[in-house]
Amino acid sequence: MAEVRIESFGHSCFRITYNGKSAVLDPYENDSVPGLKLPENIEADCVYCSHGHGDHNAAHLIRTAVPETDGFAMTFITVPHDDAGGALRGMNRITFMHAGNCRIVHMGDIGRLPTDEEYQKLCGVDVMLIPVGGHYTIDAAQAAEIISKAKPKLSILMHFRKGNRGYGVIADINDVKKAFPSLKEFDETSVCFDENEVPEEIITLEPVQ
Repeated sequence: MAEVRIESFGHSCFRITYNGKSAVLDPYENDSVPGLKLPENIEADCVYCSHGHGDHNAAHLIRTAVPETDGFAMTFITVPHDDAGGALRGMNRITFMHAGNCRIVHMGDIGRLPTDEEYQKLCGVDVMLIPVGGHYTIDAAQAAEIISKAKPKLSILMHFRKGNRGYGVIADINDVKKAFPSLKEFDETSVCFDENEVPEEIITLEPVQ
């Protein structure tokens, strides 16, 4: 048994650490997300980006990272970034990773509800990092539907606006909460748990800045 640590840097960027290995997901370019800036010299063993937009693909800002190197067992699903088959914003990659016995999925900028085949792969994940802001991605109601069907133990909401952080066109966290009455807004920047004892809750984290 080993500890899993999930650390937020805001927007859709997280660092996952397990058994001495770390991976950063969807780092954003400087000045790409209002109110947010990645700290300098973030370190990780590997980095994964869901798609090529500047608020998700700044792998070069992660220190010592070599994109897509080994470190975690990974699988991927490619889905549209919009509800028009990718015609509006292109495609997005859902990333599955194994941290020991803990299966984590980062949904990237998914723009529509999953198909039945995609739900089959999502069901049974332990942790889901999922966007809720709408406009560029699914909205909070759609995210709630996905969580209800896929039934992850821990859901971490991302890609929303809070205060001066985030795009003005996406939903504010106070609106997001209407779809998630049991949401817990953590003051901490990370959550840690045993790989075999994943907490069962829906949360947000404060970003490291």
